[in-house]
Amino acid sequence: MSPQPAYRRVLLKLSGEVLMGSRPFGIAPETLPSLAAEIAEVRQLGVEVAIVIGGGNIIRGIAATEQGLDRIAGDYMGMLATVINALALQDALERRGCFTRVMTALEMRAVAEPFIRRRAVRHLEKGRVVIFAAGTGNPFFTTDSAAALRASEIQADALLKGTKVDGLYDADPARNPQAVLLKTASYQLMLEHSLGVMDAAAVSLCQNSSIPIRIFNIRVPGNIRRVIVGQDIGSTITAA
Repeated sequence: MSPQPAYRRVLLKLSGEVLMGSRPFGIAPETLPSLAAEIAEVRQLGVEVAIVIGGGNIIRGIAATEQGLDRIAGDYMGMLATVINALALQDALERRGCFTRVMTALEMRAVAEPFIRRRAVRHLEKGRVVIFAAGTGNPFFTTDSAAALRASEIQADALLKGTKVDGLYDADPARNPQAVLLKTASYQLMLEHSLGVMDAAAVSLCQNSSIPIRIFNIRVPGNIRRVIVGQDIGSTITAA
């Protein structure tokens, strides 16, 4: 007997780097089928799945600024990169038999629907995976903030943040080998100590909407399903 999911509707936040695999940039062909297979498995459990994907495997607005580009132009370029990733993920999901819709904060009707909250919710209710692209449609906001915003708008039961580390640490584990994994933490702790897995605007949005944040290692096969069915992996961020 399959375990019952712990959530009815989730927002899965994926960084663009997830798609790189071992490459220094771009989309590694082997990453999309495995990621799509995991998302399809979760859909088969009856969970409504929305996704926000970043564009850091192609370009980041801040990185573009450091190279001499105007910040606003760089941020819009980053938004377009998220659309490229969203279309790639949509193709991989539909090859797995998942009906999928891409909705963008910037209108580009030839390739995606414009984001309309009621339409997005209706897609989810019909069992479609909805991929939100182009961030919030505004410069200076990260895709983490877009994920928190969309999670609030669709009234998600949880925001699942897939990262390259095992969860939330009390320091950067890449710089401090003594960093301790925090299995549970409060929004306030994340904000007060600037624990950098998500930016402050995203954490505050989740706090205001009382949406739990689950932080876990997306690179471990099967972890998306483990989080969905309530297994004790990664870190859980709530009000308490």
